[in-house]
Amino acid sequence: MSATITLYRPIGAKELALIRDSDFRAFPPRLPHQPIFYPVLTESYAHQIARDWNTSDAASGFAGYVTRFQVDTMYLQQFDVQTVGGAVHQEYWIPAEQLDEFNQHIIGSIEVIAAYERP
Repeated sequence: MSATITLYRPIGAKELALIRDSDFRAFPPRLPHQPIFYPVLTESYAHQIARDWNTSDAASGFAGYVTRFQVDTMYLQQFDVQTVGGAVHQEYWIPAEQLDEFNQHIIGSIEVIAAYERP
C-alpha cells in the first residue's frame, strides 16, 4: 500500500451534489473559467474558505462544506505546494485537464467534515 497525504477541499452546494453523484469518489470537472483545481493542505484553511467565502457566494449556494480525502503521495510529488497568503494558506494547483487523473489517485472516499450556511 502506498503512502497517502490528507488534503482538504472547500466546496459549495453544487459541487457537493456532483461529488455525491460520484458516490464520493471524485471531484467534478472544472468549469471553463476554472483553470485549476486547488485542494488545500490544512483543515483550518479549508474551514476559512468554506465559512468566509462560500457562504457569501451565490454560485456556491450560499453554503460552504469542507471535504477531507486521501491522495497517493507519490502522485502528488509532481506538483509544487503553492503558498497564497500566510503560512497556513497552502494548496496544490492541479491543472483542470489533469483532474481525471488526480481523481484516480484518491484513496478511499471523499468525506464531508463540516458545513456552513449563510448567517
